[in-house]
Order: sequence, then structure tokens, then C-alpha cells
Amino acid sequence: MCGLRTRYSTDLSDPEWEILCPLVPAVRLGGRPARRSRREILNALAYWLRAGCA
Repeated sequence: MCGLRTRYSTDLSDPEWEILCPLVPAVRLGGRPARRSRREILNALAYWLRAGCA
């Protein structure tokens, strides 16, 4: 995978992310490095909630 992904209608906009960013816990130091950004995780959760993912 070359890092490009499909944009979905449920993805957070920049203004929405600016509001939510301070509320999302940061990656803990000393642990395993994060594979996905916190924004991508929230985008996935929003898609999952919207689509139902049966």
C-alpha cells in the first residue's frame, strides 16, 4: 500500500479535528509505536458507526 486512502463522507474535517484533538489521549511513551494516527482511528470509528458494518 502506498499510503493513499479513499476519502469518505464520514471523515473528520480539519475544523472538526481541531475541536476533538485535545480530547483524544496521546500515544503513551515507552510502549509500542502507533501504527495509525489518532485521527485515522476516529475516522474509522465514524465510518463504522455510520455504515453499521454488519
